[in-house]
Amino acid sequence: MPAGTQLSVRDVVTVRLPAASAYLSVLRTATAGLAARLDFTLDEIEDLRIAVDEACAMLLAQAVPGTDLTCEFELTGEAVRISVSVLTMDGREPSRDTFAWTVLSSLAGEVDAQVGPDDRVIVTLQKRRGAEAP
Repeated sequence: MPAGTQLSVRDVVTVRLPAASAYLSVLRTATAGLAARLDFTLDEIEDLRIAVDEACAMLLAQAVPGTDLTCEFELTGEAVRISVSVLTMDGREPSRDTFAWTVLSSLAGEVDAQVGPDDRVIVTLQKRRGAEAP
């Protein structure tokens, strides 16, 4: 983020659950509830729900079996930043030249990925309330 535009963190919520698609409905529900708390519109909430689901699908495809998926929500007055991470077998970032990445970027606004310690891959989304789609 450019200097001077960083928002102070108001609340941080962390959800950890088994890295299995059967549990993604929990994250979709948490995403919707937290975005509603920030007065996002219904369309923005739905975009975030789909974006979180898509980010998780990218990560679950390479998750170490039996590991946990962690989702951290940072809530500020005007935005939500969501970081989804999982231990992976190969430590590869999701490809940024795929249709899935394009969809994710258009739904969430700002999207990034990185590899952390122990081949933990992290996908970070940030959406501002009232922001126009790119």
